[in-house]
Amino acid sequence: MLGPAFVVATAFIDPGNVATNVVAGSEYGYLLVWVVVTACVVGAFVQYLAAKLGFATGRSLAAACRERYPRPVSYALWVIAELIIIMTDVAEFVGGALALYMLFGVPLIAGTVIIALSTIIVIALRVRGRHIFPAFAIALLFAVAASIGVLLFRVGLDWGGAARGLVPGFADGGSVLLAAGIVGATVMPHALFLHSTLAKPRAAGDEARSFIATTVRGVRRDVVAAMAVAGLVNVAILLVAVQIPAASGTTLPGAQDFLSAQHGSVFGVVFGTALLASALASACTGVYSGQTVMADFLGVRVNVWLRRVLTVLPSLVIVMLVSNPTQALVLSQVGLSVLLPFALIPLVHLTSDGALMGQLRNRLATTVLAGVVATLIIALNVVLLVV
Repeated sequence: MLGPAFVVATAFIDPGNVATNVVAGSEYGYLLVWVVVTACVVGAFVQYLAAKLGFATGRSLAAACRERYPRPVSYALWVIAELIIIMTDVAEFVGGALALYMLFGVPLIAGTVIIALSTIIVIALRVRGRHIFPAFAIALLFAVAASIGVLLFRVGLDWGGAARGLVPGFADGGSVLLAAGIVGATVMPHALFLHSTLAKPRAAGDEARSFIATTVRGVRRDVVAAMAVAGLVNVAILLVAVQIPAASGTTLPGAQDFLSAQHGSVFGVVFGTALLASALASACTGVYSGQTVMADFLGVRVNVWLRRVLTVLPSLVIVMLVSNPTQALVLSQVGLSVLLPFALIPLVHLTSDGALMGQLRNRLATTVLAGVVATLIIALNVVLLVV
């Protein structure tokens, strides 16, 4: 059962994660470590629910919404899901363009086009091979992990400061904004649609289904292991960024310049490489999630190549009009936090439905815990609007 969650974990180390964690660490030090850790735990919990839905029903979250909800509700959820996909694509394209600029001096518009073209490789892997695609995605995940690990080893760590960062608290409205961005970047609503899809093939004709308890434990181990890797990477990014002054950390190129000046150009290259690998990794989930959402919500398949061309357009507009692409990355992740409940609440409701889930329906304690998680995320979004 190991594999699907590691593919999904590539969504949790995308350029949006890099941007939010770098800005959070450089501006607020260790203050928001607790947000990253909590978001990773929540991410693992809801990803387990998504995988369980796919395994138990043979349906993705999108397909289950289409079948179980009235058509107007299903259409509304589809529109929101498409907005989610657009925001994740923005992180992929803009982050990848920034990486190419940082590494090779490629202009941002040209870099966006190059990243869009590079996703053709991802699409080809997805079309050609069931096993090649996840292997490629998982390799990129560990490439990012290795790069960030090298940076953390180089810059060092204040263990006492990191421990104090585990105490919940905010400093001001800016820290609340970044907390929402971290939640959106880490829990990742589009990954709920993807994970339920990846778990779906295992529901039909799989001998392991005869041993439901054993298989569910396998799913749980897969999720915990994958989210542990992704979580450690996210925490490490913030810990590295603590060493970067706020004046440099407000932009990813500025962060790279600081690392190069203080620790040597090779570490600036390592940082840029990590960002590029994260963009390509997120392309894996972006390509697959976009196809899943449209096909399963509407029962209509759109040519994957045409869809990819259309999804690059918002990113090109942002690159042309926005003076600080890093800030655009952060705001896109805040948008994901705002839209997250529209994927999370249906997931909790559907996995609590005994007629749909059978013996794998949520226990009462699981449903209550999921309800608390959804409530806290909504409360964070409300606080964000107030402050």
